[in-house]
Amino acid sequence: MKTRLNSFAVASLLLAGAALSPSLASAHVRVCTFPGSPSATLDRAVALETFRTAGVPATVTAGAFDGSDDDGVSLKELHRALVKNCDVIAGFPRSSVADASDSKLRFSRGYLRSGYVSVAASDASAQRLGADVVAATYATPAQLIAVQQQNVKLDLENTPELTIAAVAAGRAQRAIVWYPAVVAYASEHPQQRFAISGTTSPYADWHLVFAFGQKDAVLQRRIDAALIKMKTDGRLTALTRQWSLPEGAQAALPPKATFAYRDGPIRLAAVSTAELTRAGTQVQGGFIKVDASTGDDAPSFDKSQVKHGKSLYSSSCAKCHGADLKGLNAPALSGPAFAPAANSHLTIGGVFGYMATNMPADRPGKLKDQDYADIMAFLLSSNGYTAGSAKLTADSAKASKTPLNGKTPQ
Repeated sequence: MKTRLNSFAVASLLLAGAALSPSLASAHVRVCTFPGSPSATLDRAVALETFRTAGVPATVTAGAFDGSDDDGVSLKELHRALVKNCDVIAGFPRSSVADASDSKLRFSRGYLRSGYVSVAASDASAQRLGADVVAATYATPAQLIAVQQQNVKLDLENTPELTIAAVAAGRAQRAIVWYPAVVAYASEHPQQRFAISGTTSPYADWHLVFAFGQKDAVLQRRIDAALIKMKTDGRLTALTRQWSLPEGAQAALPPKATFAYRDGPIRLAAVSTAELTRAGTQVQGGFIKVDASTGDDAPSFDKSQVKHGKSLYSSSCAKCHGADLKGLNAPALSGPAFAPAANSHLTIGGVFGYMATNMPADRPGKLKDQDYADIMAFLLSSNGYTAGSAKLTADSAKASKTPLNGKTPQ
């Protein structure tokens, strides 16, 4: 499984302007699945039955994404596949934090609701480690869920398969993985047994859908009608039964949908991915405390910082938060979900403090203090704040108790 599940996350940004306009009169609709996705077998089976039910000839292929590496499917690869090889994407992931709603795509109703679960060895006599070691797949929602937990050591692995194997081999007590990865692993290792429990995180809940081009409204409606028919007559349940979360392992949101930069642990040690994988990383306890009841003027920043911050964001942040700040496998960093017009629960200082100590996820704290300040300036500008003449410094950003309310451009 060369391409790991962050193709699942990267896909959520997908491709403003990708050309997806199959004619229903054409010989076949080309349906592609994501390479290496644990749900690829399910996606293929659902696609074939759905398009058959809709009366639309279709060919399903897993070879549409060429040249993928261990960093997942890139936007360039996705664009190339959609233009040259695909008319529809099966197994497209959507969630409340990364639903691609701002892309020029249409989406079917969901055919599988699944989520990220906690996996432990079912054998109670399995070796206990000195600390609670949690395995997670690097640069996926699993890592973000794991980072939110306190008093654990984090073992980052390169694929979901290796993440589960860390538990099977006794290197980790638990693993956070997408449930279809557990199904795929179990099919390859039928002798292995795990205890599965749910996770509580806004990053945990995902739906698999079909993705279409903006012009494919007719095809989308036909596929939705087919999915409804299959659900009514029980065929969809039969196809997805093996892949559905077991009873008691449903992913649950916290009482108030909160994100890591508000309620997550405040520090993940700044070491390389190799060091994280080899030795584990201690997550320090404690939570960011933000006080939205007191506020002062937003700290000043200038236009040069915004430009530099945008460049830094593109290289260090966009992989998880999206090139347009709309969220991929991490929350959106613009718009009302992040910076509402009023009564924000976040402060500028709280967001900056979390970012500077926990981001980017692969190497927390790797940037210089002023670089983090420049990224914060870009975020402020992207949420309607106006640049001034004075630079934003790390100290002034961290000290700000101003609620992060979005501003309407003048």
